[in-house]
Amino acid sequence: MDLLDLGWDDGFKAAFAEFAAAGLSPARVTLQHRGVFRVHAGAGEWTAEVSGTFRHEAAGTSDFPSVGDWVAVEAFPEESRAVIRVVLPRRTKFSRTAPGKSGGEQVIAANIDDLFLGTAPDAGLNLRRMERYLTLSLESGARPVMLLTKADLCRDIDRNVKKLRSIGPGIDVLVVSVVSGVGLDAFGAYFQRGRTAAILGPSGVGKSTLINRVCGKPLMRVQAVRESDQKGRHTTTHRELIALPNGGLIIDTPGIRELRLWEGGEGIGEAFDDIEQLALQCRFTDCRHVSEPGCAVLKAVAEGSLDRNRLESQRKLKRELEQFGRKYENRALPEQRVRWNSAVKSTRIPNKPKP
Repeated sequence: MDLLDLGWDDGFKAAFAEFAAAGLSPARVTLQHRGVFRVHAGAGEWTAEVSGTFRHEAAGTSDFPSVGDWVAVEAFPEESRAVIRVVLPRRTKFSRTAPGKSGGEQVIAANIDDLFLGTAPDAGLNLRRMERYLTLSLESGARPVMLLTKADLCRDIDRNVKKLRSIGPGIDVLVVSVVSGVGLDAFGAYFQRGRTAAILGPSGVGKSTLINRVCGKPLMRVQAVRESDQKGRHTTTHRELIALPNGGLIIDTPGIRELRLWEGGEGIGEAFDDIEQLALQCRFTDCRHVSEPGCAVLKAVAEGSLDRNRLESQRKLKRELEQFGRKYENRALPEQRVRWNSAVKSTRIPNKPKP
């Protein structure tokens, strides 16, 4: 495997130029687990740690390497280790608000081209959760693909696909089954040399099983869902970038119990574009779609062309983004405040002077 197989291109090469002159080597982070990293430099794969200077100068956890990042390392091949000096600018990143009280940004994966959003059929198909996944994936810059797994257990595939298309018009919906083989060729077609995908979703949707199938060997540990409630168990405990035998790379991630927005102004607009388009027809440009006369959004809900639950989902995500933005603004660095102000404002419809 060489750097091109890992996704290296002219853009990353240009960003790395100054570090090459300093004698550092380019490498990609392939594993992240409790502060330990593994990096691949084409010629070899090594255990890595960040330098003391890097650790001291990092403004927060989001500055640290994540799976998929390209980094500049000082390599010690004879010792099978490397020291990470710099993280190159990320082309795309999938982030969420870190669990717990810290509330900082947690980068789940970086430099992703295609982001598969996994969900199970029928009773496991949670449209509100998928809207949240879709919002964050659109914000990441990667191309989202909604992935309906375990098609062999689906009673009505067409009905499930129709539901997914209703929340993501224009977004690819892929139906797959490891048991029957349905959709596996279409899934494999996404993977080409140097192209990176990540697969996200709650535990139990079959992410690791699917990766094992496209890899052709059992790389990832899997477990059956619980019989009591048919919910999945966490089998993946770390994030890892895996090279596929036919080309391309995929990042497996642990099942995500909590997915709070980090940024989402543009993502909300894209994920709920149908509502945004209706809003343009409202009588008032600052319409909140609550009880205002001449509201095209409420009219669509009343006529049944817009699901009220979808409107409530959009409201909830906007409130979450604004509330967290206010909390975060008080403790953020100045440059981060500017970014947050911009993100929060983008979720609002600006007031317009009345004629």
